[in-house]
Amino acid sequence: MRSREISQLIIVVFLLVQLLFPLYSLQAASEEKININTATAEQLIKLKGVGPKLAAAIVEYREKNGPFESVDALTKVKGIGKRIVEQNKAMLCTGNDC
Repeated sequence: MRSREISQLIIVVFLLVQLLFPLYSLQAASEEKININTATAEQLIKLKGVGPKLAAAIVEYREKNGPFESVDALTKVKGIGKRIVEQNKAMLCTGNDC
């Protein structure tokens, strides 16, 4: 290979790494679990279907009633249904399963 071809190849590899690294970082971030027994409202807002009001309700419920025994127990919080739990189940944990 000529010097110019090598330079072009290096540039292409560099650009591919720059393009693919953020995608890898997003995947790694999405695999991070949220412990519903310790998460802040700001962390809970990251869940699908959970806005500031529901996040605050989860924290308030937990403070009044103690820790959740399971992820499915989130449905005890007014406004959280089975659908929201199912949509987020892969990224939720309670401490024992984190």
